[in-house]
Amino acid sequence: MTAIALRMVDADVLKLRKKRGTLAWALVLALLPVVILFAVKAIQHSSNPAHYGAAGGTAGFTDGLRLLSAFFGPLAAILIGVEAGVGDSAAGVFRDLVVTGRSRLALFASRVPAALAICWSVVVVGYLLVLLGTYAFAGNLPTPDGALILNGLGFTLLATGVVCVVAVGFAALTNSKPAAITALIGWQLVASPLIANISSLGSARDGVLSQALVHFSPVRFGGRGDVVAMSGGVALIVAAAWLAVFLALGAWRTRTMDA
Repeated sequence: MTAIALRMVDADVLKLRKKRGTLAWALVLALLPVVILFAVKAIQHSSNPAHYGAAGGTAGFTDGLRLLSAFFGPLAAILIGVEAGVGDSAAGVFRDLVVTGRSRLALFASRVPAALAICWSVVVVGYLLVLLGTYAFAGNLPTPDGALILNGLGFTLLATGVVCVVAVGFAALTNSKPAAITALIGWQLVASPLIANISSLGSARDGVLSQALVHFSPVRFGGRGDVVAMSGGVALIVAAAWLAVFLALGAWRTRTMDA
C-alpha cells in the first residue's frame, strides 16, 4: 500500500511539474519581489549612502523574510495548492482516475504532499535568493547568524506550507480554479489585514490564519495587518483548525462529487 501511495504522489508531482504556466507565475511571485527589494535598496544606498544603509545584512534579511514568507510566498503557495486541488477535474481526467478503482480519498490525499513538494521547491529558491542578497549587499553591516537563518527557513516553509494545504482543500471543495484563486488571494491580501485591524472584534481576530502564522516568525512583523497578539498555544490551535477543516471539506467533496 505504501508503494502505491508513493506512486500516486509521484504522479501528482509530475502533473504539477507539467503545469508550466502555474510554475512560472509561482516563481515570479516568489523571486521577482525579492530581486526588486534588494535592487531598490542597493540603488538607494549607492545614490545616498549617508541616508540609506546597505541593502543586505540582518536588516535586509528581515525585510526579505517578511516579503517572502508572509506576502508573496503564500500567493505562490495558493497558485500551486489550487492547481493540485482542482487540476484533475479541470483537465477532465478525474472520471478516468475514479474508474480505475482507486479510492477517492486516496486521490485527494496524494495531492497534498505533491503540492507541498512543488511549493517548497519554489519557496526554497526564493529563500536562497534572500540569503544571496543578505550577504552580497551586507557591506559593513552585521549578518544573521545560523540560528536565525534556520529559523527563518522553518518559518517560511511553515507559513507557505499551511497556506498551500488549505488551498488544496478549498480548491477541491469549490471545484473551480478561478473561484478558488480569487477567493484565497482576496482573503490573504484584503480581508485578513482588514479584519486584523478591526480592534472591536477583540479575540475573534485570533482566528485569522495569517495572524496565527506570523506568531511563529523569528523576526518581528509590524505595520498594517500585523497587530494581533496571541499565545503560542492559540496560534497553533488556529493553524491546526484551518488545516483540519479544509482538508476535511476537500476530502468530503472529492468523495461525493460526480465523476
